[in-house]
This record gives sequence, C-alpha cells and structure tokens, in this order.
Amino acid sequence: MRKKIIVAIDGPAGAGKSTIAKIVARELGYLYIDTGAMYRAITWKAMANKIDLHDERKIVEMSKKTGIKLEQLDDKLKIFVDGKNVSEKIRSENVTKNTNTISAIQGVRKILRDKQRLLGRTGGVVMEGRDIGTAVFPDAEKKFYLDAKPKERALRRWKELKAKGKRVSLKKIAEAIRRRDYRDRHRGISPLKKAKDAIVIDSTSLTQKLVAQKILSEIYDL
Repeated sequence: MRKKIIVAIDGPAGAGKSTIAKIVARELGYLYIDTGAMYRAITWKAMANKIDLHDERKIVEMSKKTGIKLEQLDDKLKIFVDGKNVSEKIRSENVTKNTNTISAIQGVRKILRDKQRLLGRTGGVVMEGRDIGTAVFPDAEKKFYLDAKPKERALRRWKELKAKGKRVSLKKIAEAIRRRDYRDRHRGISPLKKAKDAIVIDSTSLTQKLVAQKILSEIYDL
C-alpha cells in the first residue's frame, strides 16, 4: 500500500490553488485543507464580535478559545466556527479585506499552524495556503508553488464573481490582487515565498485539469 504523504501547495491569490488542491485531493482520496479559510474564520469571528482587529492581545485570546472544523462534502468545503456553519460568511468582501490584518498576527499564526499540523500529522492531506511548504510543513514529501500572471489571476477572480451574479470591476479586482500580493510577500511573519525544493507550476495558460495532472504525475513518481 502506498504511503500517505503530505502535499503542500502554496502560491498567491488567484493562482487556482483551491480548485487544483480539491482535484488532487479527490484523485488521491486525501483530505483537502484550505488554510486560508481558517484565517478567514478567525477574521469573521473577530468582526462578528466587534473586536478591534488591531488589538492583537484580544484577537489571540479569542483565537485560543475558537473551535474551527473543516468538513469535506463532495467538492464543497464547509467551515464551522464553534459549531456554526460560516462557509459563505467568511467569503464576504469585508472578511476578505481584513484577513491580511489577522494573518499578520504572530500569535494567531502559531495557534492555526498548530491546528494545521495536527490535521496533517498522519499524512494523507493536500494543504494549500501561503506558507505550507516553508513554515507549516517544511518537511512535506511533495511541495508545489502554483503561480500565474497577475492579469490572468484578476481575470479568473472577475469571472468567478460574475458567475455568482456579482457586478464587479476587473480594474478594482486587479488592484486588490496587486495590494494583496504586496502584503503577502512583505509581511514580517511567514511571508509568501517559494520553498527551495518546491516544484513551480505557472498556470497562466494551463487548464485546471492540466495543472492537476502535472501535480499528480509528480506525486505518483515519488
């Protein structure tokens, strides 16, 4: 029987990590873990409780007492905070806008990193985020860094929102992605960067199926 491993997929916003990670996890029969959703969950709870997002002490204390559960149902990942399904709520524009503030808090990162390591400790997981291969699981058996040109990433996000019936400006999305890239790459704690031993895949001109096939072929060659 093939050993169950940890697959780490990192990369910037809009590179297609979530969709690709879901496909890979399904093919392998692994658990898919969206670490970004965990930071969104903490952000949502802090906002719902009207906690000052810059009050690091209160945010960390709240995080310690917060139960986060990820549940996979077919291709849908459900996120529960203290038993409440917040899968849709954590994707709101306000939560998206403020998640970077929360993810830059060292205490929060430590709490969530411990939870992530607990989830992946026995292998059999595909975990995606910004620092999986560099900070969460630096010893992961397979690491990938998924990227795409900023214009393509903005276009994908615009199409995704448009399909949901939302009227959005492509220009504003492009600017938001540019700002997010800068914050992710320049934050002092666990910045977005490629692990030295990560396999880089530029998905700009590739279909999701092709990207998933590339990743799976690398895993099967292990």
